[in-house]
Amino acid sequence: MYFAALLARTEDGWEASDTELDDVETLSDLTDLAREASVDEDTVLVFIEQEDAWFGVVRVDGEEDPRIFISDATAAARSSYGEILLTDELLGREPGAEDTIAALEELVGLDGTEDGEPDITPDNDDDNDNDDDDDDEIDADAVPAGPLGDTGILADLGLPEAELLTLRTDALVEIADALGAAEVLETVR
Repeated sequence: MYFAALLARTEDGWEASDTELDDVETLSDLTDLAREASVDEDTVLVFIEQEDAWFGVVRVDGEEDPRIFISDATAAARSSYGEILLTDELLGREPGAEDTIAALEELVGLDGTEDGEPDITPDNDDDNDNDDDDDDEIDADAVPAGPLGDTGILADLGLPEAELLTLRTDALVEIADALGAAEVLETVR
């Protein structure tokens, strides 16, 4: 079960609205959604939470690039909404690297032979195909376990990095409380 909400900072405090992420497919879509909720290009926070598994915070300040924090990147990677937040940049990968790898795999088969070359793997080696071959490869899609992203994302708003890293269940309520927006968030929860 997912929960998603927008918190927009205004002159009078925070305004909360629940949000549907059905039409959001990319971080750019999510950022545009946040900017639409912004009052005078002020700070907007997007909260996404999957019950007891992970939470994410995206901070959009005017036209600046969004800042992202994810409580558990491994859990988020198993979620369609989490995948939106796990950008190449956040994961430390070169953008488009997956496309390059796919193109290379088309040129050279996964068994290491080029198209048209015979596979000369001995028959008696078939039993070990899945045992050791994968051990030497580094999985380019591997996602680090635990928190990932900008741990200082909320520090200037009243939630220091150390506290953000200790949050687990009911994290969004605790974050909203630290920001002085607990009552506003509760109205959309």
